[in-house]
Amino acid sequence: MVLLEWKPEFSVGDPAVDHEHKELIDLVNRAAGSILENLSEEEIDKSFGDLLHGISAHFAHEERQMRTSTYDQLDAHKADHERLLDALRDIMDEERHAPEQSAERLVEILSDWFIGHFSTHDARLHNKLGPHHHD
Repeated sequence: MVLLEWKPEFSVGDPAVDHEHKELIDLVNRAAGSILENLSEEEIDKSFGDLLHGISAHFAHEERQMRTSTYDQLDAHKADHERLLDALRDIMDEERHAPEQSAERLVEILSDWFIGHFSTHDARLHNKLGPHHHD
């Protein structure tokens, strides 16, 4: 089940970063799918934990790159990261009360955020950094 699909507008022009972003989309789909498939609470919690961990690790890596390169948009970029993490935590809290709505909300919020963040903050960052190594 694919709820969120990779779109050309998500691309930041760096194949390694785009690959990482595709992996995050896969984690979103797994989390939403675990809710829609009515998996156990433990399995849903694990899928959300995997999603939160994957996104947090990606953000930490990007933020290290920004600090190392003395990127002038670090604060705004990091604030956008924090907005998404807060939204994810809210969805995790809501999941037990309205599972189907939380799955839809997860996909909607992440889709909107990916389009906006990837096309602005990430495109600007990776354009400034140029080709570089991604862990």
